[in-house]
Amino acid sequence: LTDHTKISKCCGVGLVRIGLFIGSTGSAPTVAGQVQQVVDAELDGFDSFWFSQAPNKNDVLSVISLAGQLTSRIEMGTAVIPTFSRHPSTLTMQALTANVVSNGRLALGIGTSHRGRVEGQLGLKFHRPAQHMEEYLQIVKELSSTGKCAFQGELFQVDLSHQMADARPFPIVVAAHGPRMLSIAGGMADGAITWMAGPKTLDSYVVPRVNQAAKGQGRPMPRICAGAPVAVTEDEPDARAVADREYGRYNQLPSFRRMMDIEGVAGPSAMAVVGDEASVERQLKSYADAGVTDLMASVFPVGADTEASVARTTALLKSLVGRL
Repeated sequence: LTDHTKISKCCGVGLVRIGLFIGSTGSAPTVAGQVQQVVDAELDGFDSFWFSQAPNKNDVLSVISLAGQLTSRIEMGTAVIPTFSRHPSTLTMQALTANVVSNGRLALGIGTSHRGRVEGQLGLKFHRPAQHMEEYLQIVKELSSTGKCAFQGELFQVDLSHQMADARPFPIVVAAHGPRMLSIAGGMADGAITWMAGPKTLDSYVVPRVNQAAKGQGRPMPRICAGAPVAVTEDEPDARAVADREYGRYNQLPSFRRMMDIEGVAGPSAMAVVGDEASVERQLKSYADAGVTDLMASVFPVGADTEASVARTTALLKSLVGRL
């Protein structure tokens, strides 16, 4: 079995693997706290735990390396690490190290990020992002799986090798919302990661394109890793107001705005999965029906008692592991 297949078989018996997803929302403020979140998620029976790589937060592959030493089963993924800020050889070596330490439980999610971050924050040129991703991905795949890569592309020219005797390959999933990125995710990578894509968009737009690209290249059925904000609550209007405040910035990012336009919604508040236990379960089932293989739940608190709110949502998600 490949490492990817082993992960798929170990992570629950349901049709959809259920994981927790933290970024600017839900993340513990310290490295030790984030490691403990992974440990707790494994104890709670979750299939996976996903980190976004925020520009002003801890390095998530380092956190995964630490958490890998304190856990034994749970898959740990990045959703996602921006590619423009790390050379593919650097990222590959970091990922190989984290995968060794975690005994083959890393899922590397990568994405090009957005023009505002790449140019406005990093001072780099956001140039030909799809071509950048194709070449970047090819380098990471070859270097991680064979130990060497001689690649002459339009954007990257490398001649690399490594001497990690215990290196083992890992699944790679790509943040994909536009047609070309979806084709790359299915045709070159092990699947796609989405955010702010609802069941309608996944069913009619994302999943068919990713699956067709994989089929066209004779690749295995790809993973569809869908992130969604989730809150179990009796006060749906308040939950949607909180979601608007917490996730409103995604309205300004074209790739996410495209997803919401296809879904036919005005903004992020409508993308949040909120309601009581029965309602949230029905909504999450629609993600499974749309072809999602991995649900990444970004739990957000609603109401005055934030701890109780998070606990209630987490309890429902736990109950769905292996049966969604």
